[in-house]
Amino acid sequence: MSAVRRVVCAMSGGVDSSVAALLLKRRGYQVTGVFMKNWDSLDERGVCNSERDCDDAYKVCRALDIPFHQVSYVKEYWHEVFSILLKEYQRGRTPNPDIMCNKHIKFKHFYQYAINTLGADAMATGHYARTSLEDEEVFLQAHTPAPQTLFRDRLEIRNPVRLYQSADLLKDQTFFLSQIPQDALRRTIFPLDGLTKDFVKKIAAEAGFHHVLKKKESMGICFIGERHFEEFILEYLEPRPGHFVSIEDGKIMGEHKGWFTFTLGQRARIAGQRDPWFVVDKDITTGEVFVGPTTNHPALLRDTIQTDRFHWIAEEPPAELIRTQMMDCQFRFQHQMPLTPCTVTLNLDGTLWITIKWPIRALTPGQFAVLYKGNECLGSGKIICLGPSEHTLQKRHLQLSRASKESKQPPETDS
Repeated sequence: MSAVRRVVCAMSGGVDSSVAALLLKRRGYQVTGVFMKNWDSLDERGVCNSERDCDDAYKVCRALDIPFHQVSYVKEYWHEVFSILLKEYQRGRTPNPDIMCNKHIKFKHFYQYAINTLGADAMATGHYARTSLEDEEVFLQAHTPAPQTLFRDRLEIRNPVRLYQSADLLKDQTFFLSQIPQDALRRTIFPLDGLTKDFVKKIAAEAGFHHVLKKKESMGICFIGERHFEEFILEYLEPRPGHFVSIEDGKIMGEHKGWFTFTLGQRARIAGQRDPWFVVDKDITTGEVFVGPTTNHPALLRDTIQTDRFHWIAEEPPAELIRTQMMDCQFRFQHQMPLTPCTVTLNLDGTLWITIKWPIRALTPGQFAVLYKGNECLGSGKIICLGPSEHTLQKRHLQLSRASKESKQPPETDS
């Protein structure tokens, strides 16, 4: 008789994690459900979403007859995710808290709690993703401490666990998992890896989980929920009024409360303007937010970005990239945007230059560039620098053309 495998399942009170716990129990594992509280506030209607979600998760665990725990990471979320988010906004960037929450909270603090405190053999989540390991292989993975030296032993044999897209490509969540560490991935099970969302709902309905089926998909900032963003962010950052400025002619179009309330590509609702204008750039030194008159204005189109030090899920860049410093793969910087062919250049400091096959709208500093090779998610890096926009290149081309014409004109002579 094989040993009982103990699995801690992260329970959010939603349909995906509920079905994940159900499937784990059906497979014969000893399952414990744990609800994480990571934010301590009420929404605009005075309803504490975390309490309601916790109650929904408890009802599922009671129905499955499995132990239920609660754990609070409010302090950790504030210091390791939310305070960083505020600093990024102040720098003019648009951060992705969902990716950072997975990295710092779910796959660090929660993972350590599951393995070290509750003594689990593995943890599980309701993410739509899969790894290169079969479920039973997960339990054979031993923790390997990170090397203390600057460089790895070249003779060391490593078989990193790979992260792959789920069967349901519309629901695939590898984008949000692109910063998680290798040691946590080794001990993680994704029970929904081969299922579609519709089939997960069918399982939930047959199991009688009607209270979670009625809930809407979670939206908004990770664990904070769906809120009016400008009002929410101005609770934490002082207003910094400035001008909306037309990228076309430099004309002042109106005023705003702070550049950090806007991201590239969004519609700028400017008082007194009947036609739509869209944010194309920001200058945090002057407080000016530049706007263009069309949603696909050339100032929003770019094909080159630089990331910070790239996080490779396998811990090292692909052999092809190490060998030649260049590699063709696929890119996205938003969940569910189509994968786009790109060429990656590896810099000596571990950062990347990414050249995309065609210009992409609203590439945004602070967001994460996530790379794929086939259906494998390779990892991600924060976008820290943008290449020139199509608008800038067009202006430069026009300037060079005018300069060339002027140089060819014959000099004026006195009659």
